[in-house]
Amino acid sequence: MMTLYNTLTRTKETFEPLNDHEVKMYTCGPTVYNHAHIGNLRTYIFEDILRRVLRYNDYKVIHVMNITDVGHLTDDGDNGEDKMEKGSAREGKTAWELAEFYTKAFQRDLADLNILEPMIWCKATDHIPEQITLVQQLIDKGYTYETSDGIYFDTTKLSDYGKLAQLDKQELKAGARIDMGEKHHPHDFALWKFSPHGEKRQMEWDALFAHERKGFPGWHIECSAMATKYLGEQFDIHCGGIDHVPVHHTNEIAQTEAATDIKPWVRFWLHGEFLLINEGRMGKSEGNFLTLQGLRDKKIDPIAFRYFVLQAHYRKQLNFTWDALEAAQHGLENLRDLVANLPENIAVDPALRTQFIDFINDDLNIPEAMALLWIGLKKQIIDLRMIIDFDKVLGLKLHDPERGKVTLTPQVEKMLAERKTAREAGDWLKSDLLRDELKELGYSVEDTSSGQKVKKN
Repeated sequence: MMTLYNTLTRTKETFEPLNDHEVKMYTCGPTVYNHAHIGNLRTYIFEDILRRVLRYNDYKVIHVMNITDVGHLTDDGDNGEDKMEKGSAREGKTAWELAEFYTKAFQRDLADLNILEPMIWCKATDHIPEQITLVQQLIDKGYTYETSDGIYFDTTKLSDYGKLAQLDKQELKAGARIDMGEKHHPHDFALWKFSPHGEKRQMEWDALFAHERKGFPGWHIECSAMATKYLGEQFDIHCGGIDHVPVHHTNEIAQTEAATDIKPWVRFWLHGEFLLINEGRMGKSEGNFLTLQGLRDKKIDPIAFRYFVLQAHYRKQLNFTWDALEAAQHGLENLRDLVANLPENIAVDPALRTQFIDFINDDLNIPEAMALLWIGLKKQIIDLRMIIDFDKVLGLKLHDPERGKVTLTPQVEKMLAERKTAREAGDWLKSDLLRDELKELGYSVEDTSSGQKVKKN
């Protein structure tokens, strides 16, 4: 039995897919105007763990991720610049070139973090007709109104608007959250924005409801249109960062359920918590974000960042420090060394697998699953086959057949044999001298219960 914490109900629920052993899952992808920061990447690691756990439970997962390459404004209140246009001006690239560059950079980050790619990538600019159709449906059903700068969704037409964020429990006065402009109500949001008069945007399209004015989609309508196209009018899981709850995901739910009359649109909503830096939120708008390339520049293995992230539950905030990351890198190296030097003929404790499954199926309790792995290695009650099986979920690349293998010269082999003889004879002085000579030649020797272990420095 697998349980997941559903943001919609604020409870852990038993997970069962709509269609037997097939799970349909949508994860909000990046806005490709800049590099993803490591806070963003923490969310993608959590989503990857979710997918791996589902697969470990023998579910077939249909995973869709969007690429937002238009329409995401610098202000969640539908004001400000389009982030793609702003990035284009910053870097001297066209918006299309910018999108291609940062999409490839994001995909490279996923590969370096051993994150499984989605089965379906969907770019917002490739799905403009679907978005226009969805906006028209909402117009026809009376959920919209028009202002001088676009078509807006009237949130007062829904009695349960904001249920994901529990907005009914929050007091909000007009203009408290955003600059109202021509909006009728503070939570109303843009479905389609008109291009400003006398201004030609790089990314703009014709729509029948635009009165001969070109325009572009609102950020929220993009995900609704693409998710329903590939996963249907109702599906199992929608994921993203915790910051998506109050606006983006809330508005996705509102417009999609209004258009389809199907509730709930998505059965399980899962959200990853923030990665903090200096105990504060990491983000591009805060100007304190770090990229995976920044970690690579400091000789940090990207998988060490994955290991660092997996030490905290996805629903708990995690504070980033360089010391903590370096400790994670050492921890990962030690873990891999233990795996590489496993003795043969280990008496495996089969209860470990049962405990591992219980942990991962308890709302992705990966920290406990990791602790269990360490216990198994230290007590030598886990073998390589079980480790490889567990790593199907963890994705830490724990087994490298070449790790620990050292090519020895005849001279080194002779010295090791002499050292072995010296130790057997209790000649500790000669043993230590030979160890020091080997170190000068670039080899370190560790004495273990199974004999001398040699590493190349």
